[in-house]
Amino acid sequence: MSEVSRGRGAPDSEKITINLGYVDLGHIDLLVQDGFYSNRTDFIRTAIRNQVERHAEVARSAVRRRSLDLGLRHYTRADLEAAREEGRMIEIRVLGLASIAPDVTPELARASIAHVSVLGVLQASAAVRAALADRTA
Repeated sequence: MSEVSRGRGAPDSEKITINLGYVDLGHIDLLVQDGFYSNRTDFIRTAIRNQVERHAEVARSAVRRRSLDLGLRHYTRADLEAAREEGRMIEIRVLGLASIAPDVTPELARASIAHVSVLGVLQASAAVRAALADRTA
């Protein structure tokens, strides 16, 4: 399996939507106006990073315990064909971004992927996602 490099089609972030109370939002706007943060997004990213860092040891322990690949992982057609030819099944366990190449067929995915567990984002064609639905945690 090869890593995905930024700039080769893989986005480096995922858009999320959150709901905040008016008072919390007001506090964020106050801190932005006073120059502590450049905008609301900067504040929210910083708050998330601070919380992730606060729980970093617990997260590292969970990554080891669950045998997760950390970061960006890309599975090519060649990776999956090699696994199939060797008679082995791939366990996709990723914390971050896991992507399956667009030229991977649903049949190849089912023949070579035993399990998919992604904490973050899984990028795959709709057909491959459907083929792996019963193997996705």
